[in-house]
Amino acid sequence: MPNLTHPPSAPVKVLGVIPARLASTRLPRKVLRSLLGEPLLAWVHRAAAACPQLNRIIIAADSEEVMALCAARGFEAILTSPELPSGSDRLFAVSQQISAEIYVNIQGDEPMLEPAHIAALLSPFSQPHVDVTTLKVRCTPEEIKNPNAVKVVTAPDGRALYFSRATIPFHRDAGTEAVYFKHLGLYAYRRAALERFAALAPTPLELTERLEQLRMLENNINLYVTETPHDTIGVDTEEDLSRVEAILRSRKT
Repeated sequence: MPNLTHPPSAPVKVLGVIPARLASTRLPRKVLRSLLGEPLLAWVHRAAAACPQLNRIIIAADSEEVMALCAARGFEAILTSPELPSGSDRLFAVSQQISAEIYVNIQGDEPMLEPAHIAALLSPFSQPHVDVTTLKVRCTPEEIKNPNAVKVVTAPDGRALYFSRATIPFHRDAGTEAVYFKHLGLYAYRRAALERFAALAPTPLELTERLEQLRMLENNINLYVTETPHDTIGVDTEEDLSRVEAILRSRKT
């Protein structure tokens, strides 16, 4: 039987999935780290619950400890294998138990999620050829050459052309204007596209850049990118945690 904290229900149109990996590497146990007195995961779930476009929210946990937190808080959760290598693999595991038209992958370290992000993710699905969507935001000057800020270039219609940790596009002539976009790691998948993606092996560019989304481009999956003015802060380090805490504290005052 599915390991759910709530009983299964009918298929939904848009399912929000929050992969919550306790065994994170750069910031160990980060989904349980305290943020203004509450676990980080609770902040992420609260942010997702404030998005009316999501018909249902599931936490894809990797441990009984995370499942216990979900049960205590009343969060719907599924226990997925701790051996799964990525958040998209946990997303696919959830899709095998819960049917939806669109699956939204919300990182378990994104407490700055806003309804505008979900609206931007879902808007391209009005076009039937769109398989997967994600977001971009304009780079700050500091991010342009920072390999931890993944850059993305797109066609005029929003179709993703390439993602890289390098500075793309290359600005050859200083007299011209160049615009750089940072990729935000939120994704939405049609069910068929998620199933196809999960069945594909890692690809050469993906392994070179260590960017999973390049697997889609190398296999001709239609990935579209929507610009948003709303940046997020993914909590990967102690510094990130402090920055987010300061922002959330200012919002409460």
